[in-house]
Amino acid sequence: MAQIHIHHRTIYHYRYAVNLSPHRLMLRPREGRDLRLLSHEVSTTPQAQISWATDVFGNAVATAVFSEMTDILTVDSVAMVDLTAAAWPVFAITGSATTFPFRYSDEEWTDLGALTARQYADPFQQLQRWAQGFVASNSTDTLSLLKDISAGVSSSISYQSREAEGTQTPTQTLERGWGSCRDFAVLFVETVRCLGFGARIVSGYLFNPDQILFGSQDQGSTHAWVEVFVPGAGWITFDPTNRSMGGANLIPVAVTRDIAQSVPVAGSFVGASDAFISMDVEVEVSA
Repeated sequence: MAQIHIHHRTIYHYRYAVNLSPHRLMLRPREGRDLRLLSHEVSTTPQAQISWATDVFGNAVATAVFSEMTDILTVDSVAMVDLTAAAWPVFAITGSATTFPFRYSDEEWTDLGALTARQYADPFQQLQRWAQGFVASNSTDTLSLLKDISAGVSSSISYQSREAEGTQTPTQTLERGWGSCRDFAVLFVETVRCLGFGARIVSGYLFNPDQILFGSQDQGSTHAWVEVFVPGAGWITFDPTNRSMGGANLIPVAVTRDIAQSVPVAGSFVGASDAFISMDVEVEVSA
């Protein structure tokens, strides 16, 4: 068991005082079988009225409403969690799904819905061909196939940290041969969807106490990875950036169909067109 402290600060600087629109915050760690949330607090400067809701995926979403003009906005999220995920998990996959291809039940297929649908165009079938290249035969071990795809992403694509907003499309990542953790996650999820799997993007934090994992230059940082639904085992965690399986070093905040739905802090302002100066993000994840 690891008790982990997370401090996530986002700071916006403006040249002039501006009116802030309501901001959407996805910062609360997502509790589950392997993670218990001990405490969490969100605060802002200037002070905001904060209300909470649960989105369609079961994520906690806060809305911050501001009443005064300001030339700086600070959003602080401080959390403490107990992470108990096993380093080497064993998955009890249903017998009918141990080999690929397999068929989801009618109920599973209906409930997975859009999580099986690809989100990016592939007009020349580049990604489809890449995905099929991992299928060794018409009957191959399901878990080994998913591990091979995760390893294939990290061996084919060079990791590069990128501060710029946005995510590359899967074909862009394949063509460029490099990407950030969110690019790795998008490539992996679209690849398994090409093969008919239900999968979702996960955003949260990477706990990296030994500073040996990709995606963090310190003990931790924000991170993105993937969960794939396999009958019997349920949602299996894959971190293609680090070629790992299971959530031993991962603290989820949000699960989504598309990575654009998991932005930690989102909002706008009303003011001069040249008012915005910069945004800075500071993340500390420590035992």
